[in-house]
Amino acid sequence: MIVRRATIEDGKEIFAIEAECFSVPWSLDSIETELSNQDKKLYYVIEDADGVAGYAGAWLVYDEGQITNIAIRPSARRQGYGATLTSALIEECFKRGMHEIFLEVRVSNLSALSLYRQLRFTVKGMRKDYYSEPKEDAYIMSLVKEEVK
Repeated sequence: MIVRRATIEDGKEIFAIEAECFSVPWSLDSIETELSNQDKKLYYVIEDADGVAGYAGAWLVYDEGQITNIAIRPSARRQGYGATLTSALIEECFKRGMHEIFLEVRVSNLSALSLYRQLRFTVKGMRKDYYSEPKEDAYIMSLVKEEVK
């Protein structure tokens, strides 16, 4: 397995993963826009023998990172790819001067919640009806750089 920075050429594979993993996937245009602005946006992919197995991204705003999406192809799950990919994203966010990283996660997504807690994220609040399809609340979780040391 290889973890590397995503490039614009990865857009179609990321889009395919989006469509497989999310009820409301981002459009290919949105993904390519995200990948084209690497100064304030950070995207990584993880590859295995079958190609891109997953991706993770974050927006860099002043000294805070906002994780946008983390997705692993269903056929590649339960192999540690999510933890490996997310750890690489977190490490790079902190290297770039971020002091805290935030994300939202469905309250019912127990596997994601387990991963984020393993990576030392804590629940800071809730966003009511954050997700539209299906309608669901989201936990706001964060990771502070000083808590990782």
